[in-house]
Amino acid sequence: MTRKIKPFRVIGAMAAIALLALVCAVASRGADGAVQDEQGFVRCDPAKTVGAEACAKCHQNEVNVWQTTPHFATFDSLHRKPEAKAIADKLGLRSVKRNDVCTKCHYTCQEEDGRERIVAGVSCESCHGGARDWIDLHADYGGPNVTKAMESTEHRQQRLAASVAAGMNNPANLYLVARQCLACHTSPDEKLVNVGGHAAGTKDFELVAWSQGMIHHNFLASDGKSLVPSTPERLRVMFVVGVLADLEASLRATAAATEKATYGVTAAQRAAAQKKRLYQIAELTDNPQIEAALAAALEVQLKLNNGPALVVAAETISQAALQFAATADGTTLAALDPLLPPPAAYKRQATTGSR
Repeated sequence: MTRKIKPFRVIGAMAAIALLALVCAVASRGADGAVQDEQGFVRCDPAKTVGAEACAKCHQNEVNVWQTTPHFATFDSLHRKPEAKAIADKLGLRSVKRNDVCTKCHYTCQEEDGRERIVAGVSCESCHGGARDWIDLHADYGGPNVTKAMESTEHRQQRLAASVAAGMNNPANLYLVARQCLACHTSPDEKLVNVGGHAAGTKDFELVAWSQGMIHHNFLASDGKSLVPSTPERLRVMFVVGVLADLEASLRATAAATEKATYGVTAAQRAAAQKKRLYQIAELTDNPQIEAALAAALEVQLKLNNGPALVVAAETISQAALQFAATADGTTLAALDPLLPPPAAYKRQATTGSR
């Protein structure tokens, strides 16, 4: 694949991204000091988990939606599945619910009295981060008697920034949430795939289709009571963000591969597919962050023993994506509509999916 990159746009974008990195480092590393896993993603810290009940105090409708999904059902069902037990046996694991290999993606852990216990399947904090340090900041609209409708624009900006700095993956920046989805939907563990026989990621995962079906909750766009569809403008931004998050995760997975086997080959193939999709996006848009991400992707080789270069490319794409999600105007991205999945493709039916 050859492409004439717009050099001045890329140089300008890279400079802007370098400056943004100082602002976004907290968001990409986890301001709460949480340690990144081997794939560069911040997992939900059990010591900072408060549980879905705390979220339900203000977000009961969202919790009601969650309780209809496979994410919720995993708590009671996954450990009973023969295929899950078979994977655990191959890896020498005593229990699906008692090891970090399985729990980091399939469950929510909470620390109580110095011990970690499983409290839910994939839950609110799996996507939005352990809430202990940000839940009160997130819920403060400017004082005890100030409602969300009364909140000033300035206070909202301050509140969102403070919440993110405290560890929240706030969907005001879609990339903060999207990268959490892809952290698990790319199955970031070589031994889990090559030895355990676990699927090497969810092959058909695409952020728009998978977020607008069963998992969809968009109550804050209305009065907090109605489940309204996302606007076309937001879906366009979400589509690009999903491609960037998938590409970042796939590059990190490729970097982690140590042998030419299912895990590494699948990760490289997935990264190549996302490169092509990003190329299509770049052809239809004129955006410096997209150009910078594409330049990084095109310059790195998808091969074994190229880990450092692949990680650098992934980091560059991450920073470009964070800036894109923070600044993109969906009204300027209408040319992308033919690339978006149609509503008929949204994941509406109950399914466990392959992870």
